[in-house]
Amino acid sequence: MIDSSEKVITDRDWSAYYRAVAGRPPRDTLLKALELFELEKSTKSPRFAVDLGCGDGRDTVELLERGWQVLAIDGNEEAIAKLYDRQDIDSTWLETQVMRFESLILPHSVNLINSSFALPFCHPEDFPNLWNKITTSLRSGGRFCGQLFGDRDTWATTYPNMTHYPKDKVMELLQSFKVEFFEEEEHHGETAIGEQKYWHIFHIVACKN
Repeated sequence: MIDSSEKVITDRDWSAYYRAVAGRPPRDTLLKALELFELEKSTKSPRFAVDLGCGDGRDTVELLERGWQVLAIDGNEEAIAKLYDRQDIDSTWLETQVMRFESLILPHSVNLINSSFALPFCHPEDFPNLWNKITTSLRSGGRFCGQLFGDRDTWATTYPNMTHYPKDKVMELLQSFKVEFFEEEEHHGETAIGEQKYWHIFHIVACKN
């Protein structure tokens, strides 16, 4: 039996999604965060990142190529399998876990938590605890980069088990961070697998105080 917290995940055709995004480059928010780290020459390597909701590894691979130690986490076993199947991956500094948001355990003193288009798939009741885990896991000077979905996004009503926030709530979540990049995006478009929808997205790079 599928409970309400599982419905939003199983409603998505993740296999089709992985096929559609195969070979795409890393997300811009990750690249912006990495550029900021590279300006901080005093930080010793290897730095440690968590790629939360890693999918098939488009961001994980970029981190590994830049010499980061990476813990890649996804709730879908297929995602982790596809990550290891990539021809461009060096798994020397890679650890993976199959873990859902509601049961997530994060390590301490992390330099970077990247979550590209993944956090909105957390159930709204579980999100405050998830966000607390993220902020607690990051060391002072560590960064979060990724996306949250706004309240005008189509999926805010289509998928009530997803998390969507208005801008003022997003800024409240970021109170313990120095916001280094913030962009609000709204437009009609389609998903990677061709579904029509209205996008309302917040793109974020933020450094923990």
